[in-house]
Amino acid sequence: MVGAPGAGKGTQAAILAARLGIPHVASGELFRNAVRAASPLGAAVRDYLERGQLVPDDLAIEVILDRLAQPDAARGAILDGFPRTRPQAEALTAALARRGQRVDQALYVGVRESELRRRLSGRWICRANGHSYHAIDHPPKRPGVCDIDGSELYQRDDDRPETVRARLAAQLPPMYDVVDYYTELGILTAVDGEGTIEEVSDALLRAISEPAR
Repeated sequence: MVGAPGAGKGTQAAILAARLGIPHVASGELFRNAVRAASPLGAAVRDYLERGQLVPDDLAIEVILDRLAQPDAARGAILDGFPRTRPQAEALTAALARRGQRVDQALYVGVRESELRRRLSGRWICRANGHSYHAIDHPPKRPGVCDIDGSELYQRDDDRPETVRARLAAQLPPMYDVVDYYTELGILTAVDGEGTIEEVSDALLRAISEPAR
């Protein structure tokens, strides 16, 4: 699954995994699980996470390949959150090829940058229990107050408009490089990510049943 922050690819990956009966492999969760497992691989990941550093590409791919080797992924898996850059995509292709495997299809959830900014900068969270609201799509009944527990709503630093703009400026160019890479391989299918959740899910399922090649 390829898409910008706010495109909804994580939500869609989970829906598709449930519909198709294959695992949803989210890289962030995968790294955390590896650390909890206390394996040598997890220990290596923990060292980077505790220092606040990105997990190196070769180590990230090793963790991903270890997960894809599990029995529940024998029929495939949906990879979410990796690769984020063209070098990562190229390294993943090479690592899978050494195992006689490949990325069968890349699904790109396309959303305009203006819509991404709207989605990301409109999110508010309740202080007590983390209930999520959106200023336009899912507003609270009373401004600034959680419907469920009455606690104050606040906006995280990552969701402030100025932070969102900087975040997209940094993350969109490498994401487009990944889109170009899989397009060059002939395995990318783009869907419009601005419909309802159900409409996007249906489009993705059609794309899987009628792959790019």
